[in-house]
Amino acid sequence: MSRAALITGGAQRIGKKIALFLFKKHYKIALHYNKSKDAAEEVAQYINKNGGECFLFQYDLCNASSYAGLISEVFNTFQGCVLLINNASVFERAHFHETDEEGFDRQFNINFKAPFFLSRHFAKHCGEGHIINLLDTKVSRNHAPYFVYTLTKKALLEFTKLAAVELGPKIRVNGICPGLILPPAGSKEESFKRMGEKIPLRTTGNPDYITSAVEFLLDNPFITGECLFVDGGENLL
Repeated sequence: MSRAALITGGAQRIGKKIALFLFKKHYKIALHYNKSKDAAEEVAQYINKNGGECFLFQYDLCNASSYAGLISEVFNTFQGCVLLINNASVFERAHFHETDEEGFDRQFNINFKAPFFLSRHFAKHCGEGHIINLLDTKVSRNHAPYFVYTLTKKALLEFTKLAAVELGPKIRVNGICPGLILPPAGSKEESFKRMGEKIPLRTTGNPDYITSAVEFLLDNPFITGECLFVDGGENLL
């Protein structure tokens, strides 16, 4: 049976890069998106025109009722789905005293609740497989101008470890903590490069470093419960 992978938030940025990488590794692609329909269709068109197989799945991960439906639809389409990439994320700047309930719920639903329950439903459908959670180098810090975002990623870090124990030996669970890989939406390239000069390797990264980490985790069946920092040493500061 051929392999398939579900990538949440797979239409743009790191998610798109992972989807295209897995296509080249001969995975069939279940590409989830919410609002980025045009970008998702562009990715699917590229994969399908180049000999692969990509289906699109539109779900709002703020809606808890969507989690079981997404996984069921994916497995009805690809019975050989063996890989879940929890990539979809909301990144909103707000200090603790600036956080309202709406922003709190939105970020926790997408950044933590969705990976939690998608992983749970995935494990029910999948005999043997692998879950990879996309976190953030910020999990290593307690300075949090992105307070709720950072809190959700810290929770996802601990979930990765707990789930690795709970779901082994049939399903491995790992994480990747990106650093300065892509500039935040709307930021200037110059300021992004200046940020890179402040970390140990004195440079910024690119999405190829994330796909290399995905490949490493896929190729090593004796790793579970680990979170790889792909951040130029930023977590050490």
